[in-house]
Amino acid sequence: MDNKNIIRLLKQTCSLMELHGENDFKIKSYNNAIFNLEREKGDLSGMTAADLSKINGVGKSIATAIDEINQTGSFAALDKYLEQTPPGVIELLTLKGIGAKKIRQLWKDLEIESNETLLQAIEEGKLAKLKGFGEKTQNNLKEAILFKQQHSGKLLYAEAEPFVNALKESIKQQFSDVQIAESGAFRRKTEIIEEILFVIASEQESQIKAYLSATEALEYNQKQSGPFTWRGVLTETATPVRFRFTSKNNFHKDLFITTGSHTHLYHMVKEQKCLLDLVREAGQVDSEEEIYQLADLKYIAPELREGQFEFDSTKMEQRENLVEMGDLKGILHNHCTYSDGKHSLEEMATYCKELGYEYLGITDHSKSSFYYANGLYENRVKEQQAEIDELNKKLAPFKIFKGIECDILPDGSLDYDNDTLASFDFIVASIHSAMSMDIEKATLRVLKAVENPFTTILGHMTGRLLLQRDGYPVDHKTIIDACAKNNVVIEINSHPRRLDIDWRWIDYALSKGVRLSINPDAHAKEGYHDMIYGVHIGRKGGLTKEMNLNSMSLEEINKYFESRKEKALNMAV
Repeated sequence: MDNKNIIRLLKQTCSLMELHGENDFKIKSYNNAIFNLEREKGDLSGMTAADLSKINGVGKSIATAIDEINQTGSFAALDKYLEQTPPGVIELLTLKGIGAKKIRQLWKDLEIESNETLLQAIEEGKLAKLKGFGEKTQNNLKEAILFKQQHSGKLLYAEAEPFVNALKESIKQQFSDVQIAESGAFRRKTEIIEEILFVIASEQESQIKAYLSATEALEYNQKQSGPFTWRGVLTETATPVRFRFTSKNNFHKDLFITTGSHTHLYHMVKEQKCLLDLVREAGQVDSEEEIYQLADLKYIAPELREGQFEFDSTKMEQRENLVEMGDLKGILHNHCTYSDGKHSLEEMATYCKELGYEYLGITDHSKSSFYYANGLYENRVKEQQAEIDELNKKLAPFKIFKGIECDILPDGSLDYDNDTLASFDFIVASIHSAMSMDIEKATLRVLKAVENPFTTILGHMTGRLLLQRDGYPVDHKTIIDACAKNNVVIEINSHPRRLDIDWRWIDYALSKGVRLSINPDAHAKEGYHDMIYGVHIGRKGGLTKEMNLNSMSLEEINKYFESRKEKALNMAV
């Protein structure tokens, strides 16, 4: 079990302690240990209880608990709390905007043990009787429950990916003649997956269906299945799973039909016929390329089949070579231990260089984020920049660029004065606080930051966390127009839970001449590998190497930053 999952179990235990009214000292001990464990660089699963107890803030009891997790996947204290807690109450603990102590109130005082009974109690006005549950709290809870219900069973693309790959490989190994491919939204690299779909052809159809029904990770739904379809759900997440069985002669046709969006398939292409008409009328086809040839079209990559701009020949010519992982020359927007990152500046830089990149942009949090992300005050900015200078001598020709993820304050100003802003090579401007805004206020706030001459990149434009919270509302068109006017790059934040800017606006940004930058927002070395999800999103929007900032070589981006900074200094005078 990796560090992240070990810490997740400890956090769950901490919440359950609060829920069951354990003493504050014990809870604080757990929180203190968790704080230090999140910054621990070593592999917790490889440590003995004695080694674990030497970590700052980790006492003997918590070290023993982690050791037990390493041996069994759980530990006695957590198991005890789970046994004493109704499953519905455990689910209530996952609601955003409410802590364990208030959940305890609901459970003990009103006997609320599920999202459904909580929603009913809100509708009936029962929460008004409890202290601390005013109208605003009730409205927030109602929104959180409805949001959770709306997204039940859905997965992030990155969460679905391991299952899709593992299941496909296991079927290939079990059945030698099988032809299988993922399809639907997953094949289109959509950010949220509502159904996992496979197209499959084999002479052993009945055996494959039996194999699927016996797979522990799947739960078979006989009622919804049919002669050519196996349906079920992922046991753990209740995500729908569907296998569409076909013949080998029809494999590519069915793969094509199940991949494209409704808008793509029904687009009129030739002789008053849509793509779906052409493929249904065709005889056997041996590839999807052949299907597009029937429509006198060049092949359209699966991730583009959304009915957006893929039939615009001019745009498709301009975006013929979509960005690929190999086009990325550097990694911008990253955090190290100077703020809330897991690894040191040198560790982040060394690993980036080992991965074959030419440069790293380090962008720790600015001072307004001090209390929740250890943001940098001016003295620590100077300290970090001095270390960067030394590391650049050591790691040359690899280069670390001096950046900052600078908070956009509620009034739209940036978090430092101009002298401090001028000390950076580039600046990612982002919102992290005071996010309860209407569209007018949010848009004006972002616009002011975009108009600041020191802003190089606009970070995660809406602040959304997919399947966790909606972003603050913004007028995308107005902000993109402002970025075009002020030569500000827009980030594609590659973290699987952000993927922000939404890919549906990339086409408009490109049409306005706005560059994008595929950034991982990495808080640890492993975070660099999230870049692939940003590439997927960039490709969906038609992003090419030429319009992606970090596809520039070291020499090119160095000149770009210097030119941008020179203009900012002239404007700030």
